[in-house]
Amino acid sequence: MSHSNRKRASCGLDIANPTDLEVCITTGTHSNYEFICVPIVHTRYVYETHPEKFASKRNAPLTRADVILSGNDWGSYIVGRLDPRINVDSPVASLRKASEEKLARELKYSAHLGIPAIMVKLTGTKHVNLARMLYNCVSKDSGPQVWVQVPIAVPDENKYEDTTNLPPKTEVTSWHWWNRFRLLANQNSRINVCLEIGENLPEESDIQRWLGEPIKTLLFNTSLFLTNKKGYPVLPKTHQALLKRFIKLDLQIIVKGPARHGDISFYQQYLNFLYQQSENNDPLCNFARGFEDFLQIPLQPLMDNLESSTYEVFERDPVKYSQYQVAIQAAITDLVPVEEKDTKVLTVMVVGAGRGPLVKAAITASKNAQRKIKVFAVEKNPNAVVTLQHRKIEEWGDMVEVISSDMREWSPPEEDHADILVSELLGSFGDNELSPECLDGAQKFLKPTGVSIPTSYTSYIGPIQSSKLYNEYRNSKDETRHPKAAFETPYVVHLLNRLELAPPQSLFTFTHPNPDACIDNTRYQELTFTINNDSILHGFGGYFECYLYKDVLISILPSTHSPGMFSWFPIMFPILEPLQLSKGDTLNLHFWRCVSKTHVWYEWSISDPTTTPVHNPNGRSYQIGL
Repeated sequence: MSHSNRKRASCGLDIANPTDLEVCITTGTHSNYEFICVPIVHTRYVYETHPEKFASKRNAPLTRADVILSGNDWGSYIVGRLDPRINVDSPVASLRKASEEKLARELKYSAHLGIPAIMVKLTGTKHVNLARMLYNCVSKDSGPQVWVQVPIAVPDENKYEDTTNLPPKTEVTSWHWWNRFRLLANQNSRINVCLEIGENLPEESDIQRWLGEPIKTLLFNTSLFLTNKKGYPVLPKTHQALLKRFIKLDLQIIVKGPARHGDISFYQQYLNFLYQQSENNDPLCNFARGFEDFLQIPLQPLMDNLESSTYEVFERDPVKYSQYQVAIQAAITDLVPVEEKDTKVLTVMVVGAGRGPLVKAAITASKNAQRKIKVFAVEKNPNAVVTLQHRKIEEWGDMVEVISSDMREWSPPEEDHADILVSELLGSFGDNELSPECLDGAQKFLKPTGVSIPTSYTSYIGPIQSSKLYNEYRNSKDETRHPKAAFETPYVVHLLNRLELAPPQSLFTFTHPNPDACIDNTRYQELTFTINNDSILHGFGGYFECYLYKDVLISILPSTHSPGMFSWFPIMFPILEPLQLSKGDTLNLHFWRCVSKTHVWYEWSISDPTTTPVHNPNGRSYQIGL
């Protein structure tokens, strides 16, 4: 059901009463639809849910025979829709039992056909038994996924549904229908949303909440489309804008209803046009393509030598090194007055030089500032030193001296102490690649008047809802680690399918140089967040802001993100158990940065509105080696 070519919209066609499935598939594929949604039980075979007239009481087939399509066609082109009249939550016991039997037969037949997904429609919050039966179905290893069809806003006829089983003062939205269903089914990753877009759209906070849900498909009825001057179907402006926001989630689109504009293919062509229009030319989006919501263990460049391909990725960043160059140029200009520009030579020390992008930035900055510099390129990775030595021979000459050493162990003579100490040791959380420890060790060869670039950096953290990420980390089993390790390990991740539950807040700040006689890089902070929507907490997103020199900023904090910079994705701190929250709740987070002789690690815990155990005690699941 996935589509490899992201340039094209993946569309499906919902057919209410198909007479011939082969003809329907042919018609759909000729109009560029990739699948069709049809009732599992053909209307001709529809059987009663009344217990006395139930199908098992008469000798008749359940539905069409499986031989009318090949196994490959069932598995590639068909999504099955459950009979909407099934009501396994009926208060009438006989109707409930008959519905249970009918649902069980439809589910078994779907698994027998090998179709990839089945659709079920929710009409309220009373679906406990339905959620139970479908959860049982997806808990088996085989069988179809479940697409839960939910309207984006509650239709008028459901507005006054009984809310006795929801928290007090809850205004029931269709999200609450889905949320109850999802929780009953243990947030299973094989149960996703088919979001039905109606004429009336909800308020912005509700739309944002849906953008954080595991949405597989959007469903549009042909009645929603207007007719443009040429007679072709177009969506209203509000719906166009909405669709463009959801397209980022790389979902599929279902068209339902008769062809009101002449030909069913026109809807697919129009949706494809909108899809291509929203193709993003942002360097970050293009770089991150394929890595959205993909968990990666953070790098430990202090412990492990980086590979050539890793250096190559970072060096492609169009923003980071230009900002470093601006910062170095400003510092050089400040340190050498115009009257000394021909006589004074500044010492610039690049610590953790890698393959030399910061050395190049420093040299360019000195030329632009018309000042003289001598550069020491200090690098502990012997493989990267090879490249530095070649660049010295071929590009830089005597202006650069390459030092193959750990910056914490090297001791230059006093006359070579640095005027400017330059480093790029930041991780996604600012200090998580041990920049504080490295720079505290390296500052011994900085002159008393010397400048560090960066001068300061601050980590930020904020609460996040993301079923997708929660399922990613709870499904990542590793027998060699602590049983709770998956929930106590921070992950680097390009956050896409998520909801921010409150704006991130500043956590820890580190400043360089750090002249304290007794340096202490342990930290503790308690933060209080006010939750902006009924939601589920799955973890905390971490970011950083860094001042390279004076007001020269690089940032991955969403509100101040450096446009086009892709060297860092955010970091995600999971929690052991998802926490259901209401709008206006106060969430108290406690966060520690712990340091021993050999390691640095984080611990975190929640004290309100409920109390959780401390995550990662003693760094049992995750620590960063010094």
